[in-house]
Amino acid sequence: MQLVDTSAWIEWLIASPTGEKVEKHLPEQSEWLVPTMVQLELAKWLTREVGEDKADQVIAFTQVCNVVPLDTEIALAAAEACREYKLATADAIILVTARAHSAELITCDRHFSGLDGVAFIEKIKS
Repeated sequence: MQLVDTSAWIEWLIASPTGEKVEKHLPEQSEWLVPTMVQLELAKWLTREVGEDKADQVIAFTQVCNVVPLDTEIALAAAEACREYKLATADAIILVTARAHSAELITCDRHFSGLDGVAFIEKIKS
């Protein structure tokens, strides 16, 4: 399983040079782990940047993947990850969701760099 962080999703969706690097790491759709937090972040970004139709299409894609809702166990582990790694709440939820499911986290966000179970893909400056 692989969990694709919102930053990597966005790079992939806009087909940036970084997105091309991300694409090489993407699993088959049945192997994608998608936290509801990533769905929220994607819906927010897509609606703002490209409109509701595209947002609906991407969210429909995520619903065919392995969707993981936020539950108490993940919430409590995320609180600990916020403290331990100095992460924002959403980032902590994403990290602990990946770990709870033994999934690799694919991200372009530097604050995840160096953490266990993370495939950090550095953004290519254009």
